[in-house]
Amino acid sequence: MNGNHRIKHAIVAAALLLTPLAAPYAADASKPQSKPNVIVVLADDQGYGDLACHSNPIIKTPQMDRLHDESVRFSNFHVDSYCTPTRAALMTGRYAHRVGGWGTVCGRNMLRDDEVTMADVFRRNDYRTGHFGKWHLGTNYPYRPIDRGFDEWLGHGDGGTGCTTDHWGNDRVNDTCIHNGRPEPSTGYETDVFFDAAMQFIRAEKSRPFFVYLAVYNPHDPCSIADPKWAGPYRGKVPVNVAYFYASIARVDENLGRLRKFLKDEGLDDNTLLVFLSDNGTAQGEKVFNAGMRGKKGSPYDGGHRVPCFIHWPAGGLDKPVTVDRLAAHLDLLPTLVDLCSLKLPRPIHFDGISLKPLLTEPQAPWPDRTIVLGTPQNLVDANPPPPRDGVNCSVMTARWRLVDEQELYDMTKDPGQQHNIANEHPEVVNQLTKAYRQYWTSVSARDKDWRGRPIIGSPQAVETDLCAEDWYPTQGHCPWNQAAVANGIAAFGHWTVRFTDAGTYRVELRRWPRETDAPMTDVPDGAKTVDAYLNDQPVRGLLYGGAPKALPVARARLKIGASVQEADVGSQDKAKVFTVKVNAGPADLEATLLDKNGKPLCSAYYVYVRRGE
Repeated sequence: MNGNHRIKHAIVAAALLLTPLAAPYAADASKPQSKPNVIVVLADDQGYGDLACHSNPIIKTPQMDRLHDESVRFSNFHVDSYCTPTRAALMTGRYAHRVGGWGTVCGRNMLRDDEVTMADVFRRNDYRTGHFGKWHLGTNYPYRPIDRGFDEWLGHGDGGTGCTTDHWGNDRVNDTCIHNGRPEPSTGYETDVFFDAAMQFIRAEKSRPFFVYLAVYNPHDPCSIADPKWAGPYRGKVPVNVAYFYASIARVDENLGRLRKFLKDEGLDDNTLLVFLSDNGTAQGEKVFNAGMRGKKGSPYDGGHRVPCFIHWPAGGLDKPVTVDRLAAHLDLLPTLVDLCSLKLPRPIHFDGISLKPLLTEPQAPWPDRTIVLGTPQNLVDANPPPPRDGVNCSVMTARWRLVDEQELYDMTKDPGQQHNIANEHPEVVNQLTKAYRQYWTSVSARDKDWRGRPIIGSPQAVETDLCAEDWYPTQGHCPWNQAAVANGIAAFGHWTVRFTDAGTYRVELRRWPRETDAPMTDVPDGAKTVDAYLNDQPVRGLLYGGAPKALPVARARLKIGASVQEADVGSQDKAKVFTVKVNAGPADLEATLLDKNGKPLCSAYYVYVRRGE
């Protein structure tokens, strides 16, 4: 990390045992000689029912519909019910609770640095690797995309637009992005920018196989569209928030069409394996159309985790409309790509997913009646959160059954809407699925219990470590994960868990506002917020927009690292307070506090910048 910028469940496979991935299938005559290019497009908060091809009567998704009609499409495909756990499992083929990414903030979102990622696998096989868009698996070294197997990275803040890891004031139009760890201005609408960057990367790398992970931020809030024409087809037909939600999906849909045209123009469409899916159930569309499902994002019912998944690869024979209704999950994608592309692993990996290759050409091929456990117990953001608890917000799934929260049982063959709890009628099924869940929980919970990511400070790979409140571990109050909380000056407190590479002297800079605002700690940033991407009737929720920043009477600052505690006065024009501290190598807790003139703590410093030296 460098400069003025903050760089910033789980599924268990059949039998719930730790077994290594089987050897890749032998190549057949129909398989092309060269390895396919691979593109994974991941939408954010788009549910199974948020596509016209899935019978939604309102939304218009012509490009997604076309891809659906030219692909193997899974009708019973599941992910986690929140974004980070899905991304952790997708990148590793392993349970989110096993790999350290089961929460969205507070260090619970950082993918363990000893895990092998999808990008690591492709790089091992001489692919060029690029990630464009949302990561949400860690802000600082060694958790960033460029630390996890990607050669190229362009994104925003780790959690998304308006989070504290994001550049202050980003609103999805003409934003400041993060390019390979450095701030870089962009021109245009966010989704267009990321698709353009992906296509530029592909054009530059097309002489050799490439892997592109294109994870858009839409249609997650804030549902910016920049031009009113996109909401036009939905105004007056659905609630205004859903109109903009659908319009955001339409922007992704248009870019998906642009990408496919680009691949054809470049002569790459035939041997490019294109995957489209989403990271959880719908965030806003469930009241309009939810494909008959119960629940939405965050729910253990199918509406929270059943998503679209299309796989298209003409050279591999995967360009015809084939529907697979077998139970499958995001954990299966990496094993499937390893199998389809005949990839070698960097080292032996115990995948929790399994290869879906047999189903891609023979949807009714013999297939085990899998037991899959989806479990994201709680997305904790409050002070002193307890460790993850079993039996909370979980679903144990088979082809026929769903056991929800270890209490409710549904027969999906008769009740796909999960309206009739029949647990009392089938105690033997409840016991069987409960046993499977307990095996799963025992398997993942021991390593996960006290996990919080620890950014490494002092490494040559990151000259400066930029810490923000989104990643602290709260000790009092609510985690201020977005810019609205910072602007409001909420009285919350926390500390960062970090690792120092070497013993020595480090420079630690405490701030109320991020550097790019250039604002004094006792005042507010200059100028009104300019919202380029939003229209007058567009609801903007949960972020900075529309709120007036609040000044705090900061008079002193305190820094605590291990047993070392320092304090210093803060002047009315001070934009930061800098401390020089000697530390030991290894793990430490870093706590930064802002106080008033009477020594009363106001809040923890929302932003802290650390580097070696004085």
